[in-house]
Amino acid sequence: MAAPAYDKLFNPLLLAVRELGGSASIEELEEKTASIMQLSDRDLSQIHKGNRTKFSYNLAWARTYLKKFGVLDNSERGVWSLTNKGQQAETVDPAEVKRAIKGSDETDAGADAPEEAAQLTWEDELLETVKSISPKAFERLAQRILRESGFVQVEVTGRSGDGGIDGKGVIRLNLLSFHVHFQCKRYRDSVTPEKVRDFRGAMVGRSDKGLFIPTGRFTAEAKREANRDGAPPLELIDGEELARMLKNLNLGVKTTMVESVTIDRQWFAEFDRANS
Repeated sequence: MAAPAYDKLFNPLLLAVRELGGSASIEELEEKTASIMQLSDRDLSQIHKGNRTKFSYNLAWARTYLKKFGVLDNSERGVWSLTNKGQQAETVDPAEVKRAIKGSDETDAGADAPEEAAQLTWEDELLETVKSISPKAFERLAQRILRESGFVQVEVTGRSGDGGIDGKGVIRLNLLSFHVHFQCKRYRDSVTPEKVRDFRGAMVGRSDKGLFIPTGRFTAEAKREANRDGAPPLELIDGEELARMLKNLNLGVKTTMVESVTIDRQWFAEFDRANS
């Protein structure tokens, strides 16, 4: 079980962008590239750091190399697209790409993280910290998050033999109330569809909704299982979304705003002319 090396992803990634119409989000690229390479959930489940899989990390490097090579570009909104050069290139020579990039700035896949991977550093650190707390503390943290998010009557009920259910609560939406059972687990690896099925089996008939909150990442099969036709749908909150929720709720995360001061010399010049 090993994710393909970053240079092995160059051409499958180019093909993925092309088949997706010339542009795509990172999530779409990951799913399409994995499909093109016929990678299994096992191939994709190896965690690199925090909530990021080795495949996702290597694909980030592939995007960075191809951007520097001039065949891909990305917008501020995280959408990647083919450049004019990329539209004309059916494939690239991985060795040529690496020679061109390493020769220009000595970039190496073992050195600094690619730009979008670097942006996840705080999330990685936060998830590693959350994974280090005790299971009981993580259950209490999930309880606190749900309360801060508007749930009421939130109880931690984790007991052996309860099918993995760790707690329950009620969420009120306008005039309606929904009873929710939740499971929260500290996973070092990706969450498989078997885990999703086990949780659904435990909560069916006992609540209106199920909420799965792991520190890990759901595999593509696990996501499909959560929304499988004919089965009660489950809401999934993976580690990355959990990190964002903790940040937005100011739970264990402090955000510092940096003040930037710029002098408007034009304003003073106009003020001087008007008052001279």
